[in-house]
Amino acid sequence: MGESFAKKERNKSKAKKKQEKSRKMMDRKQDGSKTSFEDMIAYVDEFGNITDTPVTAVRSEIKLEDIQLGAAPVVPESKERTGLVSSYDPLKGYGFIIDDANKGKIFVHSSGLTQPIKNNDRVSFEREKGSRGYNAIMVKKINDNK
Repeated sequence: MGESFAKKERNKSKAKKKQEKSRKMMDRKQDGSKTSFEDMIAYVDEFGNITDTPVTAVRSEIKLEDIQLGAAPVVPESKERTGLVSSYDPLKGYGFIIDDANKGKIFVHSSGLTQPIKNNDRVSFEREKGSRGYNAIMVKKINDNK
């Protein structure tokens, strides 16, 4: 049983590669030019550039007090905020408050009220993280004497 055409071509290709590899090895041996390990080393300076000369590191002193471990410190924000009721429907039991601090809308539900509110009332409230964003809780009217 004979070999298929594809198998013959594959074997020819392998033999040719093997012959080419041995020829290159013989050329390197006859050439005699060996590269030393020191010639192959490359150095990287502080800017990320590759050089062939060793880089002398410039060290600066770091104070122990300047090292911060962990996340950045959290700046405590005031719990009580103020805002204006932009829309509130007492029949549906929810609405929105425009926060004075960041002008964002915050959802308010009737369960978060301490007293009844209506549209355009000035209110004070606390924020709590809900499933869809912040919710206003502990909502109460404030008197503006302006």
